[in-house]
Amino acid sequence: MSTTDKPTVVLVHGAFADGSSWSAVVERLQRHGHRVLVPALPLRGLASDAAYIRGVLDGVEGPIVLVGHSYGGAVISHAATGAPRVKALVYIAAFVPDIGESTLGLTGKFPGSTLAEATTAQSYPLPGGGQGEELVIRQDVFRQQFADGVPETTAQVMAVGQRPIAVAALQEEATAAAWRDIPSWYLVATEDRNIPPAAERWMASRADAHTVTVRAPHAVSVSDPGPVTDLVLRAVHEVRSGH
Repeated sequence: MSTTDKPTVVLVHGAFADGSSWSAVVERLQRHGHRVLVPALPLRGLASDAAYIRGVLDGVEGPIVLVGHSYGGAVISHAATGAPRVKALVYIAAFVPDIGESTLGLTGKFPGSTLAEATTAQSYPLPGGGQGEELVIRQDVFRQQFADGVPETTAQVMAVGQRPIAVAALQEEATAAAWRDIPSWYLVATEDRNIPPAAERWMASRADAHTVTVRAPHAVSVSDPGPVTDLVLRAVHEVRSGH
């Protein structure tokens, strides 16, 4: 790889968010001249979501820096397995499951998450018939739970547009762990109420990730896009330098 090659940055959102949660990060990365992709994650099952992202990756030419927020971290850990163009994984307040672990299990590994009390369940039709169960964060507690510190009007818009996640996706166990073979970076959000910060630190340490800590809520890409962008750019620099 020549030093002029710039990796494509692929940003994968998590539960209760959508691609707009990356908007401020995208703007910053584009100012640095990077090609950025922000696919819409179905949030219906870990393996199927990862297969969707893998399809996106397979359509990218050149090196890739793959970034995941929250549940998106579990997705990129699976999708990057056997994807030779993925040169770095960046986890933003995200799950980093090992094989056999679920995001739900990792949430409960350490105390501190208040997500269960903040969510409500609703039904959706399954393609083959029957009903599935999905979770949304109640709008009256969305800002406190997910985006504390984000301007209230912004948080209200986020709450209205949040993407539900299937309960089955949170329960599904990982069958791949690309972080075992691909260099990783991690941002710990110390005010996270979805994933306990202790769990984030533990997962980052286990993955031997280059780690930074930011005093921020779970929606750190919205509240603090600067540090998020800086960490992604650190990973990009390492990829371009061939380390």
